[in-house]
Formats: sequence, C-alpha cells, structure tokens
Amino acid sequence: MSTTAAKRWTVSAPEAGDHPAWRELFRGYCAFYRVPMPEEKAELVWSWLNDPAHELEGLLARDADGTPVGLAHFRPFCRPLHGAVGGFLDDLFVAPEVRGGGAVDELLARLREIAAERGWSTVRWITADDNHRARSKYDQVATRTMFVTYDMAPESTDS
Repeated sequence: MSTTAAKRWTVSAPEAGDHPAWRELFRGYCAFYRVPMPEEKAELVWSWLNDPAHELEGLLARDADGTPVGLAHFRPFCRPLHGAVGGFLDDLFVAPEVRGGGAVDELLARLREIAAERGWSTVRWITADDNHRARSKYDQVATRTMFVTYDMAPESTDS
C-alpha cells in the first residue's frame, strides 16, 4: 500500500448515511455493465448490505472528506475441491473522476486483509473480457485463471 494512497483514501463498511452516495456508485457500476437496476432491486441490495445476517458485505473507499468514491461487494463461498472457504468479489467500482488515484488499490488491500482475518483461501472475481483498464490492474494484484464462466437459467415454472 502506498503512503500517498493510504493518506488519500480510507476504506470502511457502508453506513446508513452513505445510501445516496452508494446508490450513485452502484448506478455507475450497473451502467458500465449495461445492466438495468430498478430502484426496488437496488434497495434490496442495500438492505442486504445492512443486514448482518446476510452473506453480502460491502466496502466503500472514501476521499479525504469522507465522501464515498468507490465500492466493493463481497461474500464467502465454499470451495469443496479444496476443502476451504474463499471470498468472492461480486462488484468493484470506482468513480471515473478518481480512477488511477489508488482508491481501487485500497479497496483490494482491505479485502485481502479481510480474507486473511477470516482464513479464506482466496479472493476470486470475474470481469468482462473487454474491461481492459480493470484487467491491467487485476493482472498486477492477482493471478488470472483459465476457467470459463457459464450462466444457466433456472427451469421455467410457467405452465
């Protein structure tokens, strides 16, 4: 962790008052991936982040004024092949105007600390093949795997 980034950014869990800033960041994340996010679904995600019993957790990178400028959503996942638990980074987003300033490094560093504290064997995530800027950062901090991801729709329940 660089001293400049450490002084410029802080990382902590979202708090109730962070909702408007988190929503703007999450809106930006959804727009980047061209995924519609109706308010009711965004509110559901926010409720998960604020429910200590839910597996999804979040982090916010904050600037020197405490304003959230980046988010990370993560959760544990079982790894039967390894007899271990890992952490899965579902979402990672930094506001375009602060990209390149170290906020993403601080989010990933905190997630790495959480993984160590919890005994997770790895932190895993996926990204779009054409997300070149993010991939150049990820190549610096993690090892790319050769696994291909598939999504299968559930069986239709329409009769």
